[in-house]
Amino acid sequence: MEYNTTRNHLIMKEYGRNIQKMVEYLLTIEDDMERQRNAMAVIELMGTLNPHLRNVEDFRHKLWDHIFNISGFGLQVESPYPIPTRETLKARPERLAYPKKYPRNRHFGKNLEMVIDKAIVEENPEKKEGFTQVVANYMKLAYSNWHKESVHDDAIKAELLAITGNQLEYHPGAAPAVASTPSFTQPSGNTMGGDHFRTSTGKRKNFQQNQKFKGGSNTPGKGNNNKHNNKFNKNRNK
Repeated sequence: MEYNTTRNHLIMKEYGRNIQKMVEYLLTIEDDMERQRNAMAVIELMGTLNPHLRNVEDFRHKLWDHIFNISGFGLQVESPYPIPTRETLKARPERLAYPKKYPRNRHFGKNLEMVIDKAIVEENPEKKEGFTQVVANYMKLAYSNWHKESVHDDAIKAELLAITGNQLEYHPGAAPAVASTPSFTQPSGNTMGGDHFRTSTGKRKNFQQNQKFKGGSNTPGKGNNNKHNNKFNKNRNK
């Protein structure tokens, strides 16, 4: 029995131990034509074992790179693709250069500094005042994330002056001017009950129309009630 402790290192686990043994057998074949033919058969078998890779771009190119990797880059066969080397496959990417610019006020974040810089160079006074109000409101929101009690406007004003070097001044309660809505006064007299809604007898038109739908009697709904009562009495006598 062969134990894993006595076996060599499994280079690519997704292909399994048997594929690695086949590649190791390829290294022992001396005839170039036979080695090439067996290498093509191993490539087809590797593609069958991983059908999910068929949709990947350059599928067969990856298989050839894998077979060279499994062989320890010592397999001597003709590949339709450039033969990789150990240095190209084992090379590590360069370390990413992270920005080392730390915000001056970390509790407010970097984005607030960008807004402040844009507000300082703004020439339009109305837009500049709008920027200042937005910055101050965001400072209040950021302050509430760290403190339970509400912050006073004077504290926000003083801190904004310190951050901007007295270039932005926060005015608490300031808001853009809103155009006043014109007031509509009701004309004198009851327009809904004017003479043009009345008939020659002095009664309203709507009142007379409602009377027609309610039975035509002087008392609203009296005609309909009499009809219902007569039907009820007839059914009761039966």
